[in-house]
Amino acid sequence: MTENENYMPMTTTDLARLGMNFVAYVKPILIEDELRFAICAADGTQMGLAPNRETAFAAIRQHELEPLSVH
Repeated sequence: MTENENYMPMTTTDLARLGMNFVAYVKPILIEDELRFAICAADGTQMGLAPNRETAFAAIRQHELEPLSVH
């Protein structure tokens, strides 16, 4: 048995769910020509919207998650 045989392969779905309970992502988006900041789960699902990056990060921290930026 090789060392690699001990590992289960991850699906794309498994990888997307990896940080679901720990992180949320903030990414800038344009809505009607105005910059807003989407708050997204680790799998990319949008969970909220904020008027600025600081508010988005604060909202994420209030839900006991770690905010990360997407560029």
